[in-house]
Amino acid sequence: MMNGQLQKDLLQLDVLLEATKTQGLEYLNNISDRQTSTKKTINSQMNLPAHGLGALDALGQFNERFEPIIVSTSGPRFWGLVIGGSTPASIVGDWLTTVYDQNSFATKGQGDISAIIELETIRLLLDLFELPQNFLGGFVTGATMSNFSCLAVARQWIGKESGKDFAKEGVSGKINILSATPHSSAVKSLSLLGIGSNNFTKVKPMEGNREAIDIVDLEKKILDFNGKPFILISSGGTVNTVDFDDFEAISELKSKYNFWWHIDAAFGGFAVCSKTHQHLLRGWENADSITIDCHKWLNVPYESAVFFVKEKYKLLQVETFQNSNAPYLGNPLENFSYLNFLPENSRRLKALPVWFSLVAYGKQGYQDIVENSIALANKFGEFIGNNKDFELLAPVRLNTVCFALNGEKSQENVEKFLTILNDTGEVFMTPTVYNGKKGIRAAFVNWRTTEDDVVRVAALMTKIINELK
Repeated sequence: MMNGQLQKDLLQLDVLLEATKTQGLEYLNNISDRQTSTKKTINSQMNLPAHGLGALDALGQFNERFEPIIVSTSGPRFWGLVIGGSTPASIVGDWLTTVYDQNSFATKGQGDISAIIELETIRLLLDLFELPQNFLGGFVTGATMSNFSCLAVARQWIGKESGKDFAKEGVSGKINILSATPHSSAVKSLSLLGIGSNNFTKVKPMEGNREAIDIVDLEKKILDFNGKPFILISSGGTVNTVDFDDFEAISELKSKYNFWWHIDAAFGGFAVCSKTHQHLLRGWENADSITIDCHKWLNVPYESAVFFVKEKYKLLQVETFQNSNAPYLGNPLENFSYLNFLPENSRRLKALPVWFSLVAYGKQGYQDIVENSIALANKFGEFIGNNKDFELLAPVRLNTVCFALNGEKSQENVEKFLTILNDTGEVFMTPTVYNGKKGIRAAFVNWRTTEDDVVRVAALMTKIINELK
């Protein structure tokens, strides 16, 4: 017999969804005016109701306690981290993902059609990024799991090069890894994979205020390995300054030496959508694996990322992720199933919001989003560069502005200034450290952000810095 509250909610499902739609529209239509931060909090010690409140009363509880303190992380002036805002089409896809509630593991043929949608979406993404169709891809929660998945297959490749099966036998021996400025999620992945977060060799960055790999030093360190296979973690856009490694030069090294080449292009990969910046990605098609974060510049809801691994490593991928002790799932090599190609066994249909947004806006839509973000970053960078109270810590290379305060006690005042700025609720930026100097970082990826937002924030910053003098 069905629970009474469940039956009641089922009978008024249209009322529940209409109330949710109305509330969602209210939030989205006013997101530009919603605060980007808050100091308010609540007592989160609610006891579990014995019989339940029903969905409408639960919504009332949420609106009374939580909704007023939710900030606009997906709004036009949330410039902390690298957070996009969900496009209208991606919201449609996300709603339908919840409604249809598919488990995106199914084989092609029987069961639900999640795999068909996901494979098509991967092809659409490869088109967007102008990458060859000889990559296999899959959806995961974010850049951390994307890096983890790619490096897990790389780990299996390293083992095979020495006649070992690390997936079955465990990691043994030293795994040589090179990188110049790896993202923290890539380093975290090394820890999760049993390789060790400290066990990579740091390559010198290029001279001249750069974070990209020094190719001369990279080859020197490769020669030190005396022909032993290794993993190279390269950057398709570093965090602080969005610097890119020289993928054409690395491609040449790839033809001379035996290594697995992984590119972390979580948000920098979208530079390929820009006519003025797509050259930064030349040669990336020669990589063995690539990380892309969709809930950043693709502007789809959290949690959404994708990883690409060359199809020739399909067997290594299956060896790494297969459910070998589950005969009811069939032969992993004969029956395609994402259960055997990805870390998670249970996944919602993460591809659907991406599919909707790609189909709705196409290449031109994403070119416009990327070009707009770059233009706004440059405008904000011009404000910083032309204001005697601030200084750029690095050139604006793509969509992120890394800057500090100028003048006496500027380093002491960075945190104070940023706290005051963020406490206004008008804008949100994050602290950073670059070349040993405390700084502030603003990232532009949201499709809603306009030139008016930059002007508004510049005026606010000028007011605050003058008050601090």
